[in-house]
Amino acid sequence: MKAAEMRALITGASGGIGRELAQELHGRGASVLLVGRNAQALECAAQALGGRSARVDWCAADLATAEGRARVVEAASHWGGSGINVLVHSAGLGDFGLLDELDDAAIERLFAINAVAPIQLTRALLPMLRSQPMGAILNIGSVFGSLGYPGFTAYSATKFALRGFTEALRRELADSKIGVHYFAPRATKTGMNASAVDRMNAELKVAMDPPAQVAVAACAMLEAGKTGVCFGWPEKLFVHINALLPGVVDGSLRRQLPVIRRHAAAAVAERATQS
Repeated sequence: MKAAEMRALITGASGGIGRELAQELHGRGASVLLVGRNAQALECAAQALGGRSARVDWCAADLATAEGRARVVEAASHWGGSGINVLVHSAGLGDFGLLDELDDAAIERLFAINAVAPIQLTRALLPMLRSQPMGAILNIGSVFGSLGYPGFTAYSATKFALRGFTEALRRELADSKIGVHYFAPRATKTGMNASAVDRMNAELKVAMDPPAQVAVAACAMLEAGKTGVCFGWPEKLFVHINALLPGVVDGSLRRQLPVIRRHAAAAVAERATQS
């Protein structure tokens, strides 16, 4: 499907990868419906695209709630005249820290936004997508959805869930006109990262991509109809090694544990000062 044919609903569109995805798709000719929790940030994102118009609109909603999802479904039902034909799940949370330092609320919120919301919103919008001549669902995952990483145990679990959901749904809809796609970026320079994550990645020499670069690759994948892409090298190689020889990756990450633990402790201390 070419971008000019897309009427895309993009979650997490107020910042980070989601906002860049909206800009990239819009620049390629798509109409975009921006979704996020922060109305002011969404309005700013829409203004960057020329403001509300026949090709740009926004809907503020908390996707972790049934009420918020219902608001989004209502907005999507009449978008572009005949409703959306592309659903992009980009909203996400990250919480860096060792598992025993995370609290119940943080873990539950991670799963609510990163896993439950995409599943529930997809379920609610499937009838609309089925009614279109052609449709697509793009889930923005993570390399940590294939490669469990210390300090990101709960986050990795949510992204593993999203990847599994994508794979199963793609097979479930194999005889339909809806394409189901999964894009897994590596570390990305967004506001979601705690400063401790940025410092850890610098010390470990982990490359971090600008979100605009990620958006270009994700939109190109969507237009090309590819089912899945793991973005970034050598992370793509690590994913393959982890699938075939997980013990090799275990040994490599064990050597990184002292660095990860030190920065995870710093992240916890930073959150404590902000609360």
